Amino acid sequence: MNIRTLIVEDEPLARQTLRDFIADFKWLELIGEAVDGLQAIEKIQEAKPALIFLDVQIPEVSGLEVLRRIKYEPAVVFTTAFDHYAVTAFELEALDYLQKPFGRERFHQTIERIRQRLSENKTAILKKQNDENIGPLTTLFVRKKDLIFPLETKNIFWLEANGDYVNIHTRDEKYMASGTLTEFAKRLDENKFLQIHRSSIVNLDQIEKIEELGRTLLLYLKNGAEVQASRSGSQLLKKLVA
Repeated sequence: MNIRTLIVEDEPLARQTLRDFIADFKWLELIGEAVDGLQAIEKIQEAKPALIFLDVQIPEVSGLEVLRRIKYEPAVVFTTAFDHYAVTAFELEALDYLQKPFGRERFHQTIERIRQRLSENKTAILKKQNDENIGPLTTLFVRKKDLIFPLETKNIFWLEANGDYVNIHTRDEKYMASGTLTEFAKRLDENKFLQIHRSSIVNLDQIEKIEELGRTLLLYLKNGAEVQASRSGSQLLKKLVA
């Protein structure tokens, strides 16, 4: 999942620095730039970026005033040559405050903070969905290396417990998502997904065939994977077959 990013900065050299640093992260998608406050307000309202690098001292309307005026609430990192704006920036719930001139290492620290916040927000959304019991998940946010992707649950073949994480297998890929298998079992569509073992859940639509191995069953999935069911999981499957 790419994070739509906007630069609001009136200094050409500072804009170029931000462009170069943003390019270090493939999941940051630079969608535009603004050189003054009024242009920033217009672009934010139109493009609705998820992340803004916002200079405090810009022409027309200050960066602080831009944030006060917009109705949309993106994640914001303030940039400025002066440190006395820091308190106000954090009162406006900025994710970070970059004091110019800043280097690549400091910028990367900011991006790591943003990534952690995105992960926290994703967990909070899942918890809210659980609390409100609004129905089964149709999309998960999954991770592969430094990238986060939205994944439709219909494309999941099976899920595998991995400590505090879950490995999610699709036709050709394996992703990770935070949470336990039990949590996912509660949120996935029970008519489509079945927990057949304490460490695995399968998508019933992706089963190619089933082999009986004594009291247990071995599932062959359409992506070539083989998943062993426990005795209790095998009993559940047999009820579906019957």
